[in-house]
Amino acid sequence: MASIWVLLSPWIPYFISFIAFLLLLEQISYIKKKRFLPGPTLVFPFLGNVIPLVTNPTKFWDLQSALAKSTSHGFSVNYIIGKFILYIHSTDLSHKVFANVRPDAFHLIGHPFGKKLFGEHNLIYMFGQEHKDLRRRIAPNFTPKALGTYTDIQQRIIIKHFKSWLDEASKSPNTPIPLRLLCRDMNLDTSQTVFVGPYLDGESRKRFNVDYNYFNVGLMKLPVDLPGFAFRNARLAVGRLVDTLSVCVEQSLNKMKNEEEPTCLIDFWMQENLREINEAKINGLQKPFQYTNKELGGFLFDFLFAAQDASTSALLWAIVLLDSHPQVLEKVRSEVARFWSPESEQPLTAEMLREMKYLEAVAREIIRIRAPATMVPHIAGEEFRLTEDYVIPKGTIVFPSVFDSSFQGFPEPEKFEPDRFMEERQEERVYKKNFLAFGAGPHACVGQKYAINHLMLFIAMFTALIDFKRHKTDGCDDISYIPTIAPKDDCKVFLAHRCTR
Repeated sequence: MASIWVLLSPWIPYFISFIAFLLLLEQISYIKKKRFLPGPTLVFPFLGNVIPLVTNPTKFWDLQSALAKSTSHGFSVNYIIGKFILYIHSTDLSHKVFANVRPDAFHLIGHPFGKKLFGEHNLIYMFGQEHKDLRRRIAPNFTPKALGTYTDIQQRIIIKHFKSWLDEASKSPNTPIPLRLLCRDMNLDTSQTVFVGPYLDGESRKRFNVDYNYFNVGLMKLPVDLPGFAFRNARLAVGRLVDTLSVCVEQSLNKMKNEEEPTCLIDFWMQENLREINEAKINGLQKPFQYTNKELGGFLFDFLFAAQDASTSALLWAIVLLDSHPQVLEKVRSEVARFWSPESEQPLTAEMLREMKYLEAVAREIIRIRAPATMVPHIAGEEFRLTEDYVIPKGTIVFPSVFDSSFQGFPEPEKFEPDRFMEERQEERVYKKNFLAFGAGPHACVGQKYAINHLMLFIAMFTALIDFKRHKTDGCDDISYIPTIAPKDDCKVFLAHRCTR
C-alpha cells in the first residue's frame, strides 16, 4: 500500500486541480445560461439544489415562483443534478411552451428524469402525426357511452370504500381519519377496474399495488439508478407494471374479437382498433397502424399515472374546500338531492351528473384553485427564443406553472367561488388561457372528461352519504408535494353516516 501511495502522490495535486477546473467550468456554464435571470448566484457542484427540492419541495417551488414574480420577465432559474432548469410563472410564456411541443423545440417529459423512469413506450413523448393519430384512436374511450360504463364501475367502488371508511370511523368516533392514503387506494382500485376491468385478478392486483407504490415513492426521491435506491426500484416497478398491463391488452383484444360488449376502457380501445383494422381490409388498404401489446401497455400506464395521483389530489382538496365553505356544500347537497337520493337504491348515472351544473362548476373551481399537476415539465430539444432578450439553452428543463396561471386573469383569483364557472359568468371561456389544469396545445389532457366526471361523482356521493368535519390544526391546509399537491395533514377528518330523513 505504501508503495502505491508513493507512486500516486505526485499525481494528487494534478487530480485536485483537474476537479477544481471541472467545477469552475460548471459554475461558468450555469452563470452563462442564467444571465440576468433571478435564481441562485452559485450552485453546489453537480447536485445543485436537489437536496432542498427533495427535502422540502413546497418551499423550493414557492421560492422559484416568488423569484419569477419578482421581475417583469416572468421566469426564474435553478440547477438540479447537472440540469439547468427554468421555472415559468407567466401564463403567456407557458402557452408558448405548450404550443411548441415538437422535435426542434420542447419535448414533454412528465418528470425531470421521466424517460428513464417511465420507459420509452409513452404517449407524452410522441410528436406530430403519430401523436395525433394515437389521440384520435383514444377518443372513443371517452364517449358518453364509455363514460356511462365507467360511472357504474366508479360508483360501486366508491361506495365500497366509503363503507370501510365509515366502519373505521365508527370504531373511534373522536379520532380524525387521514384520508390521503385512503383516497389514493380508492383511486387505484377505481382506475385499475375502469381501465382493465376483469383482466387484473386478485393476485395480480396485489402485485400491481406493491409495484405502483414503489413507483410513487421513487417519483420524489433522488434520481439515483443504483441497487437499493428508491428511483431504481421505481424504474423496475414501471417495467413490471407495463408487462402486466400488456397481458391485459392481449386478453381484451381476444374478447373484442369475439364481439362481446366492452366492460372497461381497454375494451373500448381494442374495439375501436379492430374496427379500424377491419375497415382498412374492406377498402383494400394496408393495416393503418401497428402497436405491440407492450406499447399499448405503456400507454395504459400513462393513463393510470395521469388518473391516479392528480385525481387523489383533487378529491382531497374537494373535502378541504367544501368543509371551509359550508354555503357551497349546502348548494351541492341540494342540487344532488334533486336528481339522486341514496334511499332510492338507484344508481347515480352519468346522465344525472350531466344535469348537475353547479356540481360541475364546483369541480372546475377546485381544479382551478388547487391544480393537481402544478407544473408540466418539458425539456428544450434545441435552443428556443422565449422572449426578445432570452434564449432558452438546449437541454434546459422547463417548468410552466399551471398553478400560477390559475391565479392570473380571474377576478379575485384567491377566492373559492364556483359561480365563476356558471352560465352567467362563463369564466372558463373568458379566461380560458389561464385555466391550464389540463394543459394546452397538442398534448392537452385527453382524459379530462373522465377526470371531471370522477371528481363530480365523488363529491356527489361523499356529500350525500357522509357527514364530515375537518380536524383543524395550524397549517393543516398548507400545500404539500407528494408528488401532486395535498393538504399538509393528509386531510384529517371526522366521518359519520349522514342521515337525510
